[in-house]
Amino acid sequence: MAGDSVEVVYSEERWRLLREKRRKAIEVMETLSSTVPLGLMVVHGSVARGDVDEDSDVDIAILEPLPPTLVEFALARAGLRPVAKLIVQATPSNTPKAYLILDYREERVVSLPLAPLRPREREFYKWGGEVNYEELKRGVRVPGVDKHLHLIKPTTRGHLEMPVRGNEGLVARVLGISLETVAERVRVLTRRREHGHTGVFLKEEVPPETPIEEAVKDLSKENPVFRRALRGWI
Repeated sequence: MAGDSVEVVYSEERWRLLREKRRKAIEVMETLSSTVPLGLMVVHGSVARGDVDEDSDVDIAILEPLPPTLVEFALARAGLRPVAKLIVQATPSNTPKAYLILDYREERVVSLPLAPLRPREREFYKWGGEVNYEELKRGVRVPGVDKHLHLIKPTTRGHLEMPVRGNEGLVARVLGISLETVAERVRVLTRRREHGHTGVFLKEEVPPETPIEEAVKDLSKENPVFRRALRGWI
């Protein structure tokens, strides 16, 4: 890491919280594994990096499009019925995703793409840091960028952090992603910090009793931009 990095040493409480967040992630992934191959799932964000706090989400992403009913079926078998279901398309050019929120605190969230992710979209998870099931079980932590635009690099005592701005090339190399993705994420997050959330192109809440596929078909009839983004997958 560059000379402008600083080390953050974790308290025992933070290590305990990280273990608890990871335990929840493992439980959800094992539940999903009855219908979703473990190799298609990652946990991304602070739970992958290690810099968690009480409000950190346990974000589990399925990386390839699957029938959402298979995902819901696996959850239901374990008594995990989503408290909310969303269909989100961030911009007209982004691949739409389904989000299954598993508790009222919105701590545990499962997402899946409704069409294949484009390369830049796939790198989004590496930007924030991602670990798979086996890495979770082994306690592996990985580098990634937090919401404050700091590169977080795990250490045995906690982590090193450094600003992304001015170090974009290094960040791209450390994370194994393109410089274009780094520049895009910096641009988006900077705009969000300066102007607040500017909204998304589409955000549709799906009633609990309605299958996501049915909601997708209805949206496709109403919204040609959404329909084109699906590229014939659902």
